[in-house]
Amino acid sequence: MWTLPKPGYRDGAEQQIAVNVGGVRLALRGDMLDRYPESRLAELARCTTRSFDAISSLCDDYEPAKGEFYFDRDPDSFKCIVEVYYFGEIHMKKGICPMCFMKEMEFWRIDASCLDECCKSNVREKEEELAEIADKVKAILDDLDIDGGPLATRSERIRRFLWRLMEKPESSWVARAIAVASFLFVLASSLVMCLATLPELQVQEAEGHVAEHPTLDAIETTCVCWFTLEYGLRFASAPEKTRFVLSFLNMVDLAAIAPFYFVLALTHLGATAAMDLTDVQRAVQALRVMRVARILKLARHSSGLQTLTYALRRSFAELGLLLTYMGVGIFVFSALGYTMEHSHPETLFRSIPHSFWWAIITMTTVGYGDVYPKTALGRCNAALSFLCGVVAIALPVHPIINNFVVYYNKQKVLETAARHELELMELHGTIGHGTDAKRQTLRVSRSDSHIAVLTGERRMVKKRSVS
Repeated sequence: MWTLPKPGYRDGAEQQIAVNVGGVRLALRGDMLDRYPESRLAELARCTTRSFDAISSLCDDYEPAKGEFYFDRDPDSFKCIVEVYYFGEIHMKKGICPMCFMKEMEFWRIDASCLDECCKSNVREKEEELAEIADKVKAILDDLDIDGGPLATRSERIRRFLWRLMEKPESSWVARAIAVASFLFVLASSLVMCLATLPELQVQEAEGHVAEHPTLDAIETTCVCWFTLEYGLRFASAPEKTRFVLSFLNMVDLAAIAPFYFVLALTHLGATAAMDLTDVQRAVQALRVMRVARILKLARHSSGLQTLTYALRRSFAELGLLLTYMGVGIFVFSALGYTMEHSHPETLFRSIPHSFWWAIITMTTVGYGDVYPKTALGRCNAALSFLCGVVAIALPVHPIINNFVVYYNKQKVLETAARHELELMELHGTIGHGTDAKRQTLRVSRSDSHIAVLTGERRMVKKRSVS
């Protein structure tokens, strides 16, 4: 943090004002304050010859004998804000709440654009966090408002009931039972997919083709019927259909049931249109492989898997760096391996593209042993590629783990903050008394600096005047 320069004054040449902010006294020159004429201090400097009422509307207290203006504000924030008059920008100290600091800047009537870029990122991060808290609270309030209010139609009440039943397992014991049943159906479908590949559980059709056991096929059909019913009810009760369809987990659900109906369609077309049965069987087998996507449905019931998915999404830069390192290393070491090994009479490095496989399993420390160097230089190259692969894989591991821990801790903080909001609403006694009352409590329960975020506004526009 920069040290504020001591203002030098010419004798009587410049007007100055003395301000006392939370016990911190500072003398400021009028010409310096005029750099930001819309600020509170600049207006106060122009009001020194006006009435006492005009002055008292800009500060908490005024002592004419000393000519000192008193403000009951945060002195640490003021030390940062006053820098704008000296340097033209503001740096926020560590340990100061970004939203409270923005509240102080609003009081002193300093535009947020004066904040340095490094500090703006902290403010944006805090705003996003508060917005997430508000979304969680509003989602909980919507869940509490089961019937949708007195103006809701019957179809709307049914839609809300189905949505809670399919998407909110904690809302009732019936919803919890449906979530458990869905989880068991996913496990059963995945288990059937694995058992169907056992030769002992396969049957041979009249045409000579191998097919699944009828019992396993019946279980598979039952699971698909459940998945189809579940997806249909969730889609019918979704408040935003487009957002529902484009959701990743919902696309996984659709991919889990689509192959079954594609197989039925191909089988029907093959039987009625005299298609080549060999082509139909190949297409059916390829589509059945897509059933592996059903195991991804477990992410809907596991917050840990969702957290891991988010951490990987936030780590695309680190993963891209890893792939770049590995790609360069694979190309370099496979080329060196081929150059050093191709002259050996029993070489396993027939070409550089064939050497790619060796470089991949060596740098990733797998080492199947199907391809290996036989010359001394080739073994040195293999040792070097192994060490470089260990370093390349270890580099992005810490950022990925850090993203996972940060997101997990953030979710815990958001849940705690949302529960705190609900506790405040219970103290106000407005939960269960209508949407308007709940929204009003949502505003009251936060400090002024949080109102803008929780009510959907981008910036704090409420003006404060201290009398």
